[in-house]
Amino acid sequence: MDSFRDQRPRGSGLPVPNPCVSFWQQTTRSFAYLNSHQYTPVPAVSKYVIIGSGLSGALTAFELIKGGVAAADIVIFEAREAASGASSRNAGHQLGADAFRGFQVYQELHGKEQALKIVENERLVFERVSDFVQKYGVQCDFNPTTTFDVCLTQEFADFNARSFKEYQEAGGDVSHVKFYEGKEAQRVTRVHNAIAAYEWPAGSIHPAKLAQFLFSQSINDGARLFTHCPVISVAPSVSLAADELLWEISTPRGTTIASTVIHCTNAFAPHLIPELSSFITTNRVQAHAFVPPASLNGANLLQSTMSLRHTLKHFYSVSQRRADGVIILGSSRESPNISQEALHSRLIPDDSFFNEEVRHDAMNNFQTCFPECEPKKLRHGEGLFHAWTGIIAMTPDSVPLVGKIEGREGQWICAGFNGHGMARIFTCAPGLVKLILGGSWEDTGLPECFRMTEKRLERSQNGVLKSVF
Repeated sequence: MDSFRDQRPRGSGLPVPNPCVSFWQQTTRSFAYLNSHQYTPVPAVSKYVIIGSGLSGALTAFELIKGGVAAADIVIFEAREAASGASSRNAGHQLGADAFRGFQVYQELHGKEQALKIVENERLVFERVSDFVQKYGVQCDFNPTTTFDVCLTQEFADFNARSFKEYQEAGGDVSHVKFYEGKEAQRVTRVHNAIAAYEWPAGSIHPAKLAQFLFSQSINDGARLFTHCPVISVAPSVSLAADELLWEISTPRGTTIASTVIHCTNAFAPHLIPELSSFITTNRVQAHAFVPPASLNGANLLQSTMSLRHTLKHFYSVSQRRADGVIILGSSRESPNISQEALHSRLIPDDSFFNEEVRHDAMNNFQTCFPECEPKKLRHGEGLFHAWTGIIAMTPDSVPLVGKIEGREGQWICAGFNGHGMARIFTCAPGLVKLILGGSWEDTGLPECFRMTEKRLERSQNGVLKSVF
């Protein structure tokens, strides 16, 4: 169904204007600010302009206000409806999804010290989200639980064992990680073909509800969100009256002049920052919603989220929601069971459609691991009922871009999350705000390798199609 689309050139440009509606969006259509200021002309001036209304943009606005910025001085521009990008199109991504797994790859890319900080940062994000949800009473279906790395092949069992050993020997904390093997792994995960499994504290969440809560707070304080208002360009202002460099943010509904511009556009950042065109690569990912049979509903719900892994990059996420029992299934971006055409189609930054081959592959893997979910065993109303896609950003060094944009005074970025935004944003966005308000990199607490610098971009002249994830 997408063969004609596969001929489109790879690039990030602007998001397509007519995306499909994800499960997360289906269940939040009553959000009051979904199409905020849809037809309103943009203001002529604003001190702060945030481009992008995903979780990073929402949290950046919230943190700026918390840091003392007047909410009325903040404008957010969104190309589509509020929170319509990857934040509301994921697979209910786990918070704290990596306790050690990526360490050996991160170490090869960034060295031992940075690799330790990257993994530790992920654990910190889970704690930050948990504290935030409790502090503000956020109704976002947050489920603090555990997650399993389920090893379905000996190859991945060996890989994870090496990562665990190397992380531990490097001084990483593994006291919260449990290991199971053979029949014990099959019992605790309920995956009959599991070879081994690792378990640690993690959580799942309704990502759209979290982003919408943040926007509600900021808008109620006085910030303004302009939806269906794509930014066409950001250029130096021709005004000579100002003592500081100002930027003209051009949109179809007018131009806003601002001194501070914050790019929270993730995969679409190269549209306004061309120097990132060879650094950020778009990937289209796919997720699915599944109504479970009796063996996985009621008191039989899966108590933990899990990652069903054949190799480091060939895996499928599984998360069963406490609120309604729906199982959210991720898809593999490197499955050997789908055609080259389907693999290539993931490079097309178009989230208005899904791929049937990818859907079939994800369902086959899930039903192999949970045979009670085979189609012939399901009643009418059970089984797969929705599939959707989202566009994520891959970077050559597998970590995000955070900080000031050199050569563009007053412009900042928080993007490039490698499909791992839920596990990064709650430290990256607050860290960026600290920098914007005059703090040092040390104040952010972020790994130094997250920092956007010209030197970092020069080290990776050509973008890649892969990532640690």
